[in-house]
Amino acid sequence: MSRARLLAAVLTALALLLTGCADGGERRTDGIVRLRFQSLAWQKESVEATKRLVAEWNARHPDVQVAYVQGSWDSVHDQLLTSFEGGEAPDIIHDASDDLADFAHGGHLADLRPLLPERLRADIPARSWETTTFGEGVYGVPFLQEPRVLIANRKILQASGVRIPTPERPWTWPEFRQVARELTRAMGPGRHAVAWPLREPVSVSLNLGLSAGGRLFHREPDGRVTLRFTEADAVVPGTVRAQVVEDGSAPRTTLGSGGSDTLPGFFAGRYAMVPLGFAYRQQIVQQAPEGFEWTVLPAPAGSGGLAQGVSPQTLSIAADSPYKKEAAAFLDFLLQPRNMVLLARGDWMLPTGTTALADPSLRTERDGWATGAALAAHLRPAPAPSVRGYPEWKDKVATPAFQEFYSGAIDSAELRRRLVEDGNRVLARYQRR
Repeated sequence: MSRARLLAAVLTALALLLTGCADGGERRTDGIVRLRFQSLAWQKESVEATKRLVAEWNARHPDVQVAYVQGSWDSVHDQLLTSFEGGEAPDIIHDASDDLADFAHGGHLADLRPLLPERLRADIPARSWETTTFGEGVYGVPFLQEPRVLIANRKILQASGVRIPTPERPWTWPEFRQVARELTRAMGPGRHAVAWPLREPVSVSLNLGLSAGGRLFHREPDGRVTLRFTEADAVVPGTVRAQVVEDGSAPRTTLGSGGSDTLPGFFAGRYAMVPLGFAYRQQIVQQAPEGFEWTVLPAPAGSGGLAQGVSPQTLSIAADSPYKKEAAAFLDFLLQPRNMVLLARGDWMLPTGTTALADPSLRTERDGWATGAALAAHLRPAPAPSVRGYPEWKDKVATPAFQEFYSGAIDSAELRRRLVEDGNRVLARYQRR
C-alpha cells in the first residue's frame, strides 16, 4: 500500500509539474505561439494603425499570434519594472530609448543583434542605433523620432517683414534672439514673439544645445563620464534666459507649462512662435480655430548646424521571453517600410528607416512634413540618457537648476556650479558601482 501511495504521489506531482510548465509560457498544446505586445500608442490614428498591423500579422501567421496590450507613457517605467521583477513582462515592449539603460544593464531586455534581419539593421542609420546600444549589446529597435521645431503664426511673421528661416538657411541663435525682439515690438503690449513651455527643461536644453556645439557630458579615456559646462553649452540656455529676463520677448508665465498649455495663447495671437515637438502638429490641426494660418520652421542653428538630440521610440524583446525569434519576426513585419510610414503618420512623427522616410507622403509641404523630413539627417542621440545616474541628475540637480536660471533666480555661474559640481557627485556614486 505504501508503494502504491508513493507511486500515486509521484504521478500527481509529475502531472502538476507538466501543467505548470504548459502555463508558464511554453508552446500551447494546440501548437500556437502566443506573444504579448505592449504598445504605448495613444493617439486615435496611431492606435488604429498599430491594431490594424497586429490583425494583419495574425491573419498571415496562424501559428504565431500576437495579443495587443495597451500601455501608458505616464506609467510605463514603473509598470515594466514591476513586471520584470515578477516575471510577467510582455514579450514585445514599446518604450523610448532614454528609458532603456537601466533595463538593459539589469538584464531584462534581450540583445537584438543575433535576432534582427539584415534588412532592418541596414535600413536604420547607425546614429539611431546608438540610442539603443548599451555596452556591446543592442536592446531596442529605434523606429520613430521627433525633432523640436518652431510652430509659427504665418500672418504675424509675414506682416513683420522678418526673414523666414528654412532648413537650408535657418536662423542662428543670435538672429533668433534679434528676430524675437523685433516681433515683440511689432506685436504690441501684452504679446510676445516666443513662448517657451519648459515644464521639462532638461531635455530641451541638452537636445537643442547640440546645435551650438554643446555636449555637457564627456566620456573620459577610462570610460567614466564627467560633466563640463562650456561656452557652447551656455548658448541655448543663455538665449532663452535673455528672451525672458532681458528682452521681454518671451513670457515668464509659460516656463512652467507643458506644450499643450501654450496653444490657446498661440491661437489667440499672444505668441508668434512656440518651440514644440514635431508631433504637436496634430493638436494644432485639430484645435486651431478656422482660418488660423500656421507654419513649421526649423529650430535655430549654431556651430553644430541644425543638429539636435532625440530619444526615439523603441521596440524591445524581453530577455525572459521563450519566443525571441518569433518576436523578432513580428518586429521585422511591423517595421517594414510601408508599415513604418503608417506608424509615423499615425503618431505625426518621423520614421528612423531611410526607406520609409523617403515616402512622398512624408515629404509634402502640407502640415510641415517636408520641414521635418529635412531635419531628419541632423538628428543625433540625446547627449545623456545612456549615462548611469542620469535620471537622478536630471530630477534632483538639473531640473531645478534650469528652472531657476530661466526665471532669473540664479545666474549662469550658479547654473554651471550646480550642473557640474553637484552633478559630478551624483555620477560618481553610480560609476563606483
